[in-house]
Amino acid sequence: MTFEALKPQVTSIITSSNSVDERLIAICQLLEQHIDYYNWVGFYFKNGDKNELKLGPYVGEPTDHTIIPFGKGICGQVAVSNKNFVVPDVSAQDNYIACSITVKAEIVIPIFLNGENIGQIDIDSNTPDPFSEEDERFLEFVCEQVSEIL
Repeated sequence: MTFEALKPQVTSIITSSNSVDERLIAICQLLEQHIDYYNWVGFYFKNGDKNELKLGPYVGEPTDHTIIPFGKGICGQVAVSNKNFVVPDVSAQDNYIACSITVKAEIVIPIFLNGENIGQIDIDSNTPDPFSEEDERFLEFVCEQVSEIL
């Protein structure tokens, strides 16, 4: 399914009357099911006033990384840089937190609310170098939609 075809489904999930967590998990499920190379899809959010991220709803293999300090790993770096981070080959990253030996690539897009980076969507792929600029634009759309319910 194309990104354009997924956008109305994302909007439909966001505008549903389900709880925030139910809507977030539905987005994770939608993306993981319809994009072949999205093998782990989840959200991390700023943990209160602490300089760390806390794992939110996700789909995929369980992870031990439920708390990630700012600056550590790809997610922690995005929390500091406020910029998208596309990693075509995780083995080439010095500051990478390995979640699974099957993960080959990762993309992390920040979520902004009133100009503040409050979280991110994190996607792992078992396919080397699968992410394109189209993935970035689509995931920015997803994050903009998600910010409306937070």
